[in-house]
Amino acid sequence: MIDHFEREVASIVPVVLIAEGIGGGKITLPTNATESEAVWKIIVDPIDGTRELMYQKRSGWALTGVAPNRGENTSLRDIEFAIQTEIPLVKQHLSDTVWAFRGRGAEAERYDRLSGKTSELHLQPSKAKTIEQGFAMISRFFPGARDVLAEIDEEIIKSTLGKPRGGKAQCFEDQYICTAGQLYELMIGHDRFVADLRPLMFKVMQERGFDLSICCHPYDLCTEMIARELGVSVVDANGEPLDALLSVEGNVNWAGYANQDIRKQIEPIMQNSLRKRGLIQ
Repeated sequence: MIDHFEREVASIVPVVLIAEGIGGGKITLPTNATESEAVWKIIVDPIDGTRELMYQKRSGWALTGVAPNRGENTSLRDIEFAIQTEIPLVKQHLSDTVWAFRGRGAEAERYDRLSGKTSELHLQPSKAKTIEQGFAMISRFFPGARDVLAEIDEEIIKSTLGKPRGGKAQCFEDQYICTAGQLYELMIGHDRFVADLRPLMFKVMQERGFDLSICCHPYDLCTEMIARELGVSVVDANGEPLDALLSVEGNVNWAGYANQDIRKQIEPIMQNSLRKRGLIQ
């Protein structure tokens, strides 16, 4: 990866490359340049969804976000170009790539590994006004606070859809252990609501004598702009635009709503559920 960016990008303009696995979490390229000379900061997650890809359960994604270098304060809000490319399963012959320039909408294409041909792909987030009969969920991947996250999830469903009815499924969930994959499911219209509140569980974990486990990091969300360019509402638990420094550290909570109707249905209930537990102000 370093060789690629040094050859293809840093030969034109100096850049700061940010990614896990790089000593200190970042490197300035070319190596004789200083960070202050860099024109761009590029944050990369080489494989998002590693575990599911390792077990050949679901695709992983390669993520890249590009922002003008604003020094140490460069954040997710500064990203002007983002691209995510699907890493397909061994048995899977189709792979999607989605990208966007800020303010210019999003584009996508599908690559056929068998024929070598690429075709245009149209993405459309769900236009449904409710989560009923759709996929909607709060991420609860790891032990420690799953019960609390499930309680919040249940409160949302009961408040929006009422009591379960015999022989009926009110809505569904899909615990895709991959932030980029979750964003993609919102982009293509499969999911209507997804929230990852893991960083907010710090208080709960601390009270239980546990350390906070793996959370979503800025590099996991470096392509969230693509979803927003398609009309998906991606915000934090307080309803504010996402903002996190471009680094390999830091924990980020987020919520994605397929459209504003879904957001109006879900967000107030979720926030109330979080406030009464003292998890947000």
